[in-house]
Formats: sequence, structure tokens, C-alpha cells
Amino acid sequence: MTGQVPGTYDSVGPVLQSGPVANAIIAAIKDLNQDVIVVDRGAYVRVLVPQCCVVTRSAIEQHLGRPFRFPGELETVMSAFRVRFS
Repeated sequence: MTGQVPGTYDSVGPVLQSGPVANAIIAAIKDLNQDVIVVDRGAYVRVLVPQCCVVTRSAIEQHLGRPFRFPGELETVMSAFRVRFS
């Protein structure tokens, strides 16, 4: 597949619109998951985690430095989410 990151077949995770909120979400995902791959595409960022991607409101708020509506605010920056069905 063109543009595919090697070794990501079983990976899942969000596609986020670039910016400060996305940066906080990415930092939270990195805190809560192992082997996180971040692919910066300029206007958006693809985050890939093997098998299962975990993120919590409290982890996002810790990095954002303010309250975060969850769900609600997440959907404003998350344009897609890569999933794997078994």
C-alpha cells in the first residue's frame, strides 16, 4: 500500500487535526500505551498503537492544562480512527 508505515498492520489509533489539543492527546496516548508511532502529515497527525489504543480525559487534561470535554471536544480534532476487527 502506498503511504503505509511499515509494521503497522495490527495498529489502531486516531487521526488528529494538528494543533495544541492534538499534541495533548498524543502526549496522553504516549503515557498510557507502549510502542506508539506518530506520523506527522502536516495538517493532520496519525497515531498508531499496537492492538488497542487507550486514552483518558484525565491524561489529556494533565497535558492540556485545562478541562477537556470527553466525548465532545475529542471529536472536533479527530477526523478518523483506524480500527482492526478480528
